[in-house]
Amino acid sequence: MALPSADLGDGTYRNPVLDADWSDPDLLRVGDDFYLTASSFGRAPGLPLLHSRDLVNWTLVGHALQRLEPAREFRSPRPDCGVWAPSLRHHDDRFWIFWGDPDHGIFQVNASQIRGPWTRPHLVKEGKGLIDPCPLWDEESGEAYLVHAWARSRSGVKNRLTGHRMRPDGTGLLDEGKVIVDADLIPGWFTLEGPKAYRHDGWFWIFAPAGGVETGWQGAFRSRGFFGPYEERVVLEQGDTPVNGPHQGGWVRTPAGEDWFAHFQQRGPYGRVVHLQPMRWGEDGWPVLGDRGTPVAVHRKPDLPAQPPSAPATDDDFPGGRFGRQWQWTANPQDGWATQHSGDGLRLACVRTVDAHDLRRLPHVLTQRMPGAAATVQVDLRLDSEEPGARAGIAVLGDAFGWIGLQREPGGPVRLVHRFAETAAGAPLVRSGPCEGERDAAAARLAPGGRARLWIEIGAGARCRFSCDVGGGRQPSGQVFAATGRRWVGALLGLFALAPAGAGHAGAATFTRFRVTPAP
Repeated sequence: MALPSADLGDGTYRNPVLDADWSDPDLLRVGDDFYLTASSFGRAPGLPLLHSRDLVNWTLVGHALQRLEPAREFRSPRPDCGVWAPSLRHHDDRFWIFWGDPDHGIFQVNASQIRGPWTRPHLVKEGKGLIDPCPLWDEESGEAYLVHAWARSRSGVKNRLTGHRMRPDGTGLLDEGKVIVDADLIPGWFTLEGPKAYRHDGWFWIFAPAGGVETGWQGAFRSRGFFGPYEERVVLEQGDTPVNGPHQGGWVRTPAGEDWFAHFQQRGPYGRVVHLQPMRWGEDGWPVLGDRGTPVAVHRKPDLPAQPPSAPATDDDFPGGRFGRQWQWTANPQDGWATQHSGDGLRLACVRTVDAHDLRRLPHVLTQRMPGAAATVQVDLRLDSEEPGARAGIAVLGDAFGWIGLQREPGGPVRLVHRFAETAAGAPLVRSGPCEGERDAAAARLAPGGRARLWIEIGAGARCRFSCDVGGGRQPSGQVFAATGRRWVGALLGLFALAPAGAGHAGAATFTRFRVTPAP
């Protein structure tokens, strides 16, 4: 099951069409099918792959990146690193995804089918601060190009787009690169990034946002030659709408010749949700997005065959101990974290760790995106561990976190516990030293049989209320917890099991019937 579709059932849709953190979307059409990918940062598997037949109803069909590389760098959580702003293309009967890792360079993977198998990551250009790459194969000339942006945090450079000639097989670049757009020379423009390159009507086009994710705009650039000079125009901005910073996405054309543009909106703890804008080409040859340059809230659907309502899955019964595609680990996974078996239910090993006090440091938290609308999350938990201090639960995970679950106490009893940790103000997201750990959010109570049913109600402003049933009915627990994101990433829902550092197997925990129900 999934949260409700954006399809209103009357020939119209509402934005956002993907109401969760599908950051930095890019999309394309192959035949009658549309595909979308998004940033996945330090989570694994990465590079999510979504499919649609009408640009409104989407399903998650897989991931293109099973493990992040270099693997040694992602053994521990690096929530704001890894896969930034991928570009999805189809060329020479293959799917291609290029992305920038701000600490290592520009990578690509490719496959003959969207569901794979995908190649291992290939490093196209090594270097720090190389982000948001997009390839362009020019069918008219046979030339291949690549454009990318810069992360000042790694390179000291920003607000520029650099272009290269590229080998047609996508394995490397043929020159040192040239700055093709210097936005420092454009009055009022700053933080130019996220370029997507196209050919249309005899022009080279680069769609690229500027102005920052909270308050920025979508720009379009055009030139008769790939290396410029380019002229620019703002083609989408907030105006008097509630959609702040509408930008960074991709253009797609339907078989009927309609043009559409998908982009994100930064929504604080919910992350970057995806909107779909109508698009047309004006008499002057420039694109017109949304309602004359501002985002639409409700609009007629694309002229495409009707599809059943769908949205990326959230619910999971974990058949045979396997988890659905919507789940990602907070770092590269290791064998033994999850166990397949003959029944239903997710069986997570209580992984021993010196960081038991801080979920932000754990690589073995299994996460999915927090919904962008009010909803109730429910899961059943059984703790099968005799290890004192072993614990398992469900969490809302960001730069602050809160969780509710079960813990084995010294002397034998299992108690329900509810804990939280505040944002570590000023602390780096990749921590190597001591930091403030969790604190109790409510008084512990016994959990007979080591079982509990747990709930998180997500309300307006991502304010979360926790409750539980350990026998005797549902009871509220603790105060309201305000979810937070982690820099570029929205808050996550997470399942975990752990035990204090030590020797030997520490048992396991079993989760069943994970449900996300929209608020009435």
